Amino acid sequence: MIAPAAWALTQINLTDLSYHECPAELAEGAITPGGASRPANCFIITGNAENRSGKPIYNADIFGRVYDANENPVMQNRTRLGSIEEVPPGVSEFELRISVPANQPTPLKLKQFKASGFTGTVRR
Repeated sequence: MIAPAAWALTQINLTDLSYHECPAELAEGAITPGGASRPANCFIITGNAENRSGKPIYNADIFGRVYDANENPVMQNRTRLGSIEEVPPGVSEFELRISVPANQPTPLKLKQFKASGFTGTVRR
């Protein structure tokens, strides 16, 4: 009997984090907790992703905490912020779009960022 391939979760180190406002064409959008649209500001978080596995990693989930200038969380009860479609071996750049309620003051603080994914494609 041949066992199916076992894919281990691979950790990805995220460094050199920064953010900037979205370009106008991406800035459209709203935050809709409870179904109500609210004004939001759009930001792009950028940084470097370090994959030490030697193999490409697919659909890596990005986790982290984002706080406003007053140390209030921007995304309540949510640490998964998005994903990176493919992280090649070595160091590569990534970016992630987030929406922040318009009433939360900047500068934003990016904390505890990390990513993890699989070295094979995951079937859904």
